[in-house]
Amino acid sequence: MLIFRTELLTKNLFMRKSYRYFALFLIAGTISIAAFTQNITVSGNVHNNSTKETVPAVSITIKGTSQGTYTDDKGNFKISVSKLPVTLIFSSVGYEDKELSVATSSVAVAVDLSPTTTLGQEVVVAATRTPQRILESPVSIERMNNRDIRNIAAPSYYDAIANLKGVDLTTSSLTFRTPSTRGFNGSGNLRFNQLVDGIDNQAPGLNFAVGSIVGPTSLDVDNMELLQGASSALYGSGGMNGTLLINSKDPFKYQGFSYEIKQGMMHVDGKERPISPFYDWSLRWSKKVSEKLAFKLSSQLTSANDWEAQDYRNLQRNNVLSNLKAGDRNSDPNYDGVNVFGDEVSTSMSAFAQAVQAQVPSSAVGLISNLIGSGLTYSQIASALGANPATAPLTGALPFIWGLNKGYFGNQFVSRTGYQEKDLVDYNSYNLKFNGGINYKITNNIEASLLAYWGTGTTVYTGADRYAIKNLKMGQYKYELKGKNWFLRGYTVQENSGDAYTATTAAIFIDRAWKTDQSWFQTYVGTYANLIATAGYSPIQAHTTARSAADVGRFLPGTTQFNTAFQNAKNITIGDGGAKFFDRTDMYHYEGQLNLTPYLKFAETTVGASFRRYHLNSHGTIFSDTAGAIPINEMGAYLQLQRWFIDEHLKLTVSGRYDKNENFDGRFTPRATALIKVAKDNNFRISYQEAYRFPSTQDQYINLLTGGVNRLIGMGQVFRSFFQFDSRPAKTAESIVAYRASLNPAVLVNASYPDLKPEKMNSYEIGYRGLLTKKFLFDAYVYFSKYQDFIARVAVGRGQSASTNPVTELTELASPFTTSNFSFVENSPTSVKGIGWGVSGDYECGSGFHLSANVSGDRLENVPAGLITFFNTPKVRYNIGLSNDKLYKNVGFNIIWRWQDELLWQGTFGTGTIPRYGTLDGQITWKITNTKGQLKLGASNLLNKYYRSAFGNPEVGGIYYVSYGYNL
Repeated sequence: MLIFRTELLTKNLFMRKSYRYFALFLIAGTISIAAFTQNITVSGNVHNNSTKETVPAVSITIKGTSQGTYTDDKGNFKISVSKLPVTLIFSSVGYEDKELSVATSSVAVAVDLSPTTTLGQEVVVAATRTPQRILESPVSIERMNNRDIRNIAAPSYYDAIANLKGVDLTTSSLTFRTPSTRGFNGSGNLRFNQLVDGIDNQAPGLNFAVGSIVGPTSLDVDNMELLQGASSALYGSGGMNGTLLINSKDPFKYQGFSYEIKQGMMHVDGKERPISPFYDWSLRWSKKVSEKLAFKLSSQLTSANDWEAQDYRNLQRNNVLSNLKAGDRNSDPNYDGVNVFGDEVSTSMSAFAQAVQAQVPSSAVGLISNLIGSGLTYSQIASALGANPATAPLTGALPFIWGLNKGYFGNQFVSRTGYQEKDLVDYNSYNLKFNGGINYKITNNIEASLLAYWGTGTTVYTGADRYAIKNLKMGQYKYELKGKNWFLRGYTVQENSGDAYTATTAAIFIDRAWKTDQSWFQTYVGTYANLIATAGYSPIQAHTTARSAADVGRFLPGTTQFNTAFQNAKNITIGDGGAKFFDRTDMYHYEGQLNLTPYLKFAETTVGASFRRYHLNSHGTIFSDTAGAIPINEMGAYLQLQRWFIDEHLKLTVSGRYDKNENFDGRFTPRATALIKVAKDNNFRISYQEAYRFPSTQDQYINLLTGGVNRLIGMGQVFRSFFQFDSRPAKTAESIVAYRASLNPAVLVNASYPDLKPEKMNSYEIGYRGLLTKKFLFDAYVYFSKYQDFIARVAVGRGQSASTNPVTELTELASPFTTSNFSFVENSPTSVKGIGWGVSGDYECGSGFHLSANVSGDRLENVPAGLITFFNTPKVRYNIGLSNDKLYKNVGFNIIWRWQDELLWQGTFGTGTIPRYGTLDGQITWKITNTKGQLKLGASNLLNKYYRSAFGNPEVGGIYYVSYGYNL
């Protein structure tokens, strides 16, 4: 009976829904039929009047209305009109606009468009969040259009960002590159925003953009806009030094099926590894189902054997930072290779010997010391102790006590033997992306869209460690309603760290799986003292032999023992002593914008607001979220006013934004700009901007044990009580080092934990952009910035028991094995000033040749001695390019030379000089006649001159490729 009633209820519900759907279907059909019967369809085709080729993606609008359409991939179009005659307006980048009156629908319209220069005429949105010609942008901005992206001399569109003025591009690996502007370059730049179709492209748990691992495929990128400098007034936290907007192709505009198969070679000289293939395959399918509905699907696979990081120079660890020093494993017992891991575990030989001596009864230590003082030799004392069963156990402590008495150890530190990065990191790099979107025009002025980006891959990036990002997965999903003067959007970014792990902790785990630190150092230090005392070895000989003795039975790469330990390290989370980190952090964002200009006539007025929620979820492996996920809420609102004065010779713009993070005081960031028109298509620009960034999610809540020796923690005001620092104080790292050298308790200094604040920056800029001739576009800028409240890490230490007993505390601090190390974030009280400039020129030389060049520089001034700024930017860099799409018939080419000066790279991974380098990229293209096909032969780093863009990163070699593309 119950089953019968359930079935009956289900059928009734189904019938009700069916009737409802049927009614809706009838209504929709009636409306569609009515629309069909009332409208007239005008169709036609658009050609290039020079080459006679069809022109896709041409915008066609009915004059005096917002109704319009686009030509398809064959140059064809259809548009519905209510009556005839009408005037149609045809426009496309690179062509002159054309108006055409149509009086009949019985004959297809044939339209020829005339090619024209686009210098300075392109429209940008990023500068003010409203469309305007790039010539009239009130701040510095760069743009790459679809044609630029299609013809780049690089394997990936993302690589071409480095060709823009004032840009640094850090290459951590083949598929992980990070752009920066105006300094503070790094593998994960927290002062630079990247938005993809309005979606913040950051990994929510890391707070920096993940490059092109997730986002549009190469065939789906329409254009890129780069704001150099402060942009917080419109884009919020993170936009201190720049914002990059990547916009994908509209499925109504770019239709049809496209694909590109790119095959290449890397490591052609065999310097790092044997020659290996490079694959980059992509496809895109877009279709306009009707005048109201369109969709697109795209995917891309990039795969190659990555460049290997092989910097084996020696590092001197210095609390949070490290600097290069002389020596290698043969000459320095405390060797710590840049791309060698596991050798970070180090100890003072004297401190270790003292720790062993402390475990021996004081009476026994006194006995041995008396025997040493009596003049007996080492062998005689060992024989005397061994002959008596009561003192025989003391022979194990003899080398340490003897060495301390004889001063063998001095201030010498020794490190465990490490493993090279190539034995720990997966260099089989790949990136797989799937994207899709549906667009529906509710009315001529309102469009709804649903967009999804999903990516996965294996890569490597450099932070405080070399992070093996293995099988990372990230999804970005957006729904948007967009009108003529407004939009509402909501999106989420879902992060899954996959099988990611850190190289250092993996190496340390493998070493400790074989032999504990205590056992290894005991063998080493004891053997060293014994060899000098009995065999007359020199210190270098004794170190070499002591290491061999301590390393007997060590797990070697490729062996079963090594592979088993390595796999265990990757399966066990960092918090439990392994190398794996778990991150399922998500972000949810909602925002809207309204252009009030149609209602407020005194100025172009734009308002907007946003709300963002982070959901930290690492299960205690990264953040202090063992009790559950941690939410962080942010909200903001902005207002912008623009108006022309003096017969449109002066345009003033003022913007202001207020943002609030629940853990910090609110921030108001203003911007004021002036655009001065000195002649047609020639404008000066002046701006004042403020910018800021809230501390990242890691700055706030990280609680990560790295290498088993150092715990990274977040802001002091959160962890001060958690770790009871007020009642059980930690000492500054510098004072602990001084104490171990002197054993004088008076040198120890209690650490302080000031409240953390957002970073801030004030910037002033003047620039000029203009067409000096119709064929020559010139742009220049100079800026001055002041940075305050830098967020930096400081190191402290405390006895491992956190005892308040002074004797216990001092005993534990004397040895690194009984000291707990912490590093947390705080603001630097010192402000610094930045100055920079840039100049660029684009010249249409004639006969299809295009010459471009830019040069720029950035530097910091008044930097106090000892202040670590992480500026990481060359004083001078330049790019020179020459191209011709029609060099001979359907053959074209594009070459570009990039050069940058040397710089001092400062990072938590290490600090050292990056030599100056230059690299040449080039390609030749052939458009196959009477088809939509194109062949391309190209090379990145054509001369194969290896260069390194950041400390600890691999040297980048050449990539040589050939590709076939259809319907590009």
